[in-house]
Amino acid sequence: YHSSYDPENSASHYTFLPDQPDSGHRKSLKIISGIFLSSFLLLSVAFFPILNNQSPDLQSNSRSPPPSRGVSQGVSDKTFRDVVNASHISYAWSNAMLSWQRTAYHFQPQKNWMNDPNGPLYHKGWYHLFYQYNPDSAIWGNITWGHAVSKDLIHWLYLPFAMVPDQWYDINGVWTGSASILPDGQIMMLYTGVSDDYVQVQNLAYPTNLSDPLLLDWVKYKGNPVLVPPPGIGIKDFRDPTTAWTGPQNGQWLLTIGSKIGKTGIALVYETSNFTSFKLLDEVLHAVPGTGMWECVDFYPVSTEKTNGLDTSYNGPGVKHVLKASLDDNKQDHYAIGTYDLTKNKWTPDNPELDCGIGLKLDYGKYYASKTFYDPKKQRRVLWGWIGETDSESADLQKGWASVQSIPRTVLYDKKTGTHLLQWPVEEIESLRVGDPIVKQVNLQPGSIELLHVDSAAELDIEASFEVDKVALQGIIEADHVGFSCSTSGGAASRGILGPFGVVVIADQKLSELTPVYFYISKGADGRAETHFCADQTRSSEAPGVAKQVYGSSVPVLDGEKHSMRLLEDHSIVESFAQGGRTVITSRIYPTKAVNGAARLFVFNNATGASVTASVKIWSLESANIRSFPLQDL
Repeated sequence: YHSSYDPENSASHYTFLPDQPDSGHRKSLKIISGIFLSSFLLLSVAFFPILNNQSPDLQSNSRSPPPSRGVSQGVSDKTFRDVVNASHISYAWSNAMLSWQRTAYHFQPQKNWMNDPNGPLYHKGWYHLFYQYNPDSAIWGNITWGHAVSKDLIHWLYLPFAMVPDQWYDINGVWTGSASILPDGQIMMLYTGVSDDYVQVQNLAYPTNLSDPLLLDWVKYKGNPVLVPPPGIGIKDFRDPTTAWTGPQNGQWLLTIGSKIGKTGIALVYETSNFTSFKLLDEVLHAVPGTGMWECVDFYPVSTEKTNGLDTSYNGPGVKHVLKASLDDNKQDHYAIGTYDLTKNKWTPDNPELDCGIGLKLDYGKYYASKTFYDPKKQRRVLWGWIGETDSESADLQKGWASVQSIPRTVLYDKKTGTHLLQWPVEEIESLRVGDPIVKQVNLQPGSIELLHVDSAAELDIEASFEVDKVALQGIIEADHVGFSCSTSGGAASRGILGPFGVVVIADQKLSELTPVYFYISKGADGRAETHFCADQTRSSEAPGVAKQVYGSSVPVLDGEKHSMRLLEDHSIVESFAQGGRTVITSRIYPTKAVNGAARLFVFNNATGASVTASVKIWSLESANIRSFPLQDL
C-alpha cells in the first residue's frame, strides 16, 4: 500500500499502488467417465513480487536448495518450495522475530516438526490427539506418533509417544491413522506404516489398558500388517485408513483407504468383523478422474435437520454424507456433500460439478490432512487440520519448530445453502477471551482506513460485519470484473466499485507490512452479485523466502445476510471464517516489523463506488496452557 494514513487521524484516506499483473491461472476440470480415464488438473498459484529491499539482512546465493523430503517414501515433497528462488535467498531473522512467530493458543509440540493429526478421540473425560512428529528435528522425517490430552480442546498436556517406528512394517514411519471405537468400548487404531522396503501397509494397534483415561500404553498387533496394497495399486499409493462405520450386516465394519489409478483418485473400501482380517469390496466408494492420489480420506454423516453432530455409523433419513480427500497433487483438502447407499456401498455427490477434488475446499489457505471425530460428550463433529509453514526450511531449523494444528472446528451441514459445510471454532476457545470486547462501528467511505486501538493485536478473536450502501449495491454493474478470482486479482490493492473491504491484521504503524482479509463483490450485466472472500499476503512481510500470495474463493451471501467474518489471530497464523464458516482461509505470515507489540489492527474500504458500515467486536485472548503432563502423575 502507498498510504496517506496518519496515525494522529486514524480515519484517513489511503491509496493502493497496483501490483504487477500476475501470470497465475486456474484451468477448470471436466469430469471424464470411467475409472481408468483421467483428466489433468492444471493449477498454478499466483505469486506477486516481493518488496524491493536492499537491506543487508538479505543474503543472496548463500544457500543451496534443501533436499526433497518424503518423496522416496511415497509422499510429495514435505519441503516448502512455493516461493520463487526462496532456497537461494535467506533472511537474517532475529531471535525476537522468530520467538514472536510461535503461537499462543494453537496446539504445537514444544519443539521440532509436526504434521497430520491422527486418531482423535474422546475417552473417559479426556480428548486425545495423536500427531505425526519428528522427535529429532524441525524438518520432516523419522515419523513418530506424538500424543497429547485435554479436558477442553484448548489446554493440552503432552504425553509420552504413543508409537515409534520400531517394527519392519513401520520402520520408515508410523504414518496417518484413525480410531474406531467399538460398542464394548474397545479402541481399534488402524494406521499406515512404511515398511523396510518402502511399501505402504496398514497396521493395527490398541491400548493395553482401557481403564486408563490417558491411554498411555499402546501395543501393535502381532499379526501386522493387516493389509497390504491389493493388485493394481502401487506400493506407495495405499495409505491413511479412515474411522470404520457399521455395515448392513450384523457385526460388519467398513472403512476406506485412499489411493489412485493413473490420475484418478479413488477410495477403496474394506470390510471386517475383527479388524485383523479384511476383504476388499469389488466397488470403490467413489472415484474422480484427474484428481490424483487421495490422502487422508474422511467420510462421515451430517444431519440436514438438526444442529448436532452424528456418530460415524449413523445413517437414515435426514442425513447426508461428506467425502473429503486431501489431494497429494495440490496439497489442498477438498470435500463434497452427497448421498451414501449403504447396501450398494456407493456414495454419489449431490452436484457432480462440485464433486470431491474439483469443487469446494475445506480451507482455501494453508491447511491439509484434516481429520474429524465424533465427540460424544457434546454431540458434535470436530475437525482438526495440519497448518504447515510457508517460510524456509533454514528458518524453521533456526527457530527449532515447524507447523501447528488448527483450532478444532465444529462441522455442520449448511441448511440454508444446501451445498456447503459450516466450520466454526469450538466454543471452548471463548474461554480465552479477556474481559469485555472492544465494540466499534465505523462508516468507511471509499478509499478509507481506520485504526482500531487494542492493547495487543497479535492474539485476538475478531467478529466483524459489513453493510454495503444499498443504493450502490443495487444500482451498480461492473461487467469488467466478472470472473473475479482472489488468487489472480492482485490482492486488496486491486480496486473495484464494490470492494475490497474488510479487516487488516498484523500490520505495522506505517502499513509497510499488512495482511488484509476482505470481501469483494463483483456484479455482472445480469445484475447478479457474487461475493468473494480473500486473504492477501502479498505485503505480509518484507522478508524474502516466505509465501506472499492471495488465498480465497467465492462465498454465498444470502438475501438478508450482512457480509460477516470471524478472525482468530495468533501471531504467525490467522484463521478466517466467512458467513458463519461457509468459506474458511488459513494464513501463515512472517512479519519483520509488525511484531513484539508493534502489530496493529485496521478496518478498511478500498472500493471506489460504495460506502461500507463496519461493526466490529474485538476480544483479546490469553495464552492456552500447553505443557508436559507432570511426570509424578504418570
